[in-house]
Amino acid sequence: QVHLAESGGGLVQPGGSLRLSCVTSGLTFGTTAMGWFRQAPGKEREVICGITFSGDHTYYVDSVKGRFTISRDNAKNTLYLQMDSLKAEDTAVYSCVAMDFFNGDYFPRAGYWGQGTQVTVSS
Repeated sequence: QVHLAESGGGLVQPGGSLRLSCVTSGLTFGTTAMGWFRQAPGKEREVICGITFSGDHTYYVDSVKGRFTISRDNAKNTLYLQMDSLKAEDTAVYSCVAMDFFNGDYFPRAGYWGQGTQVTVSS
């Protein structure tokens, strides 16, 4: 059974930083592309970044490019998201997701995501 557990969310002021972690089990993590998506109140879920199984390719949506960094530690079956220069519009529930990487694009695997962790950016 695949299990993904996010942590590291919280309340932070605009301009601040947070580091999210996602520990996985039941997944061949070392051979699986991964990513993060977020869902803000009243908005659709949005994939914001992805990383190949080896970490040699990453993707970021324009709204987080240059501020967020995705990384992974295959020895620990753990995915990370470093978020810097946070803005109020980054407020959302953030979830990690297993993905398929094909022809340069990332495709989330249905059902292969965690419960999420709340990130609130507010002064």
